[in-house]
Amino acid sequence: MSILKEVYLYFANGLFFKAQSFGSEGTFVGEVVFNTSMSGYQEVITDPSYTGQFIVLSMPEIGIVGANNQDRESSRAACTGVIVSSYNDFTSNFRSEQSLSAYLKEHNIMGICGVDTRGLIKMLTIQGAMMMIASTELTQECELKAHLEHTPPIQDIHFIKEISTKASYAHTDSIFDFAHFDYGTPPHFRAKVIAIDFGAKRNILNELIAVGLEVEVMPHNFSAADILSRFKAGEIQGVFLSNGPGDPLVLHNEIEQIKQLIQSDVPVFGICLGHQLLSIAHGYPTYKLKFGHHGSNHPIKNLQSGAVEITAQNHNYCVPESIAQIATITHRNLFDGTIEGVRYKDKPIFSVQHHPEASPGPREARMLFEEFAKLCCARK
Repeated sequence: MSILKEVYLYFANGLFFKAQSFGSEGTFVGEVVFNTSMSGYQEVITDPSYTGQFIVLSMPEIGIVGANNQDRESSRAACTGVIVSSYNDFTSNFRSEQSLSAYLKEHNIMGICGVDTRGLIKMLTIQGAMMMIASTELTQECELKAHLEHTPPIQDIHFIKEISTKASYAHTDSIFDFAHFDYGTPPHFRAKVIAIDFGAKRNILNELIAVGLEVEVMPHNFSAADILSRFKAGEIQGVFLSNGPGDPLVLHNEIEQIKQLIQSDVPVFGICLGHQLLSIAHGYPTYKLKFGHHGSNHPIKNLQSGAVEITAQNHNYCVPESIAQIATITHRNLFDGTIEGVRYKDKPIFSVQHHPEASPGPREARMLFEEFAKLCCARK
């Protein structure tokens, strides 16, 4: 049984209050955002794109399904902490291997409960995402404020070099039971692609394999010259740019390498951060949304088919409308009209802001992986 401790929270807007801690103890600083998913909290917590952030979960009751080793989206801790209304230490799920409290402590993630999450989310929608500090050690408002003021803002931190793989590797694992999905049995490899790891979710790599793509994962500090040499030699047929945390504008070296990639005719597919980096590399800088899009129930309009797709989302940044000068806008967010997908004119390059691999969330947009596979096969 998890023993709750007192934890003190201080926000950049001056809000200060006491709650209870059920995760790792200590002093933690990060940007606070909210997620509207009703399920899949373990996948959310382990999504590398949440690095450096506290996640306010809108689902009021959290913890009953516990945690297990299969539902993680990365091998290491991702978010800084989670904030919930009511935490349940008792688990009632045949797949549970440990309580959420034990899982958070194992991965050094803070868990905070006993919070009016409805009120907190309302504050964030009005005032926007902001930095906060939470501590089981510091109890005075002045102490917390001073500590927070000496912490660099999230947009100045280069998270990618901490979470990206350190060496290239072949991704062969898959959590899919192919017999229960519409891809049928595992296909033979149709083409080989390089996946650049800016904080890639495991399920993205699984989806690439599911459509018959052999996947080699490379670190964030990749060499475009090396990739293009292998593409010209016929060793690979495409490049995938993954999701990841933080402000894309701080990734100067990565952007320079992508600029070299897009000068060639190599097929490129980007998701989330990869989508943003492609925009910047083409000369169209991203901008920060007020409180971002985080959840597994966000509607978008597929402008090519006319269909409305419910999607998983996790981003604070967006590409500008001016990108329509060089790319066709393929998807739009139906909450605020922002761009959710583009296809570059006269180039084998496309990208989306949402997460077609879901996890958690619906799989209505997963055929984008098949589109990428066809694009790569055309280059063999």
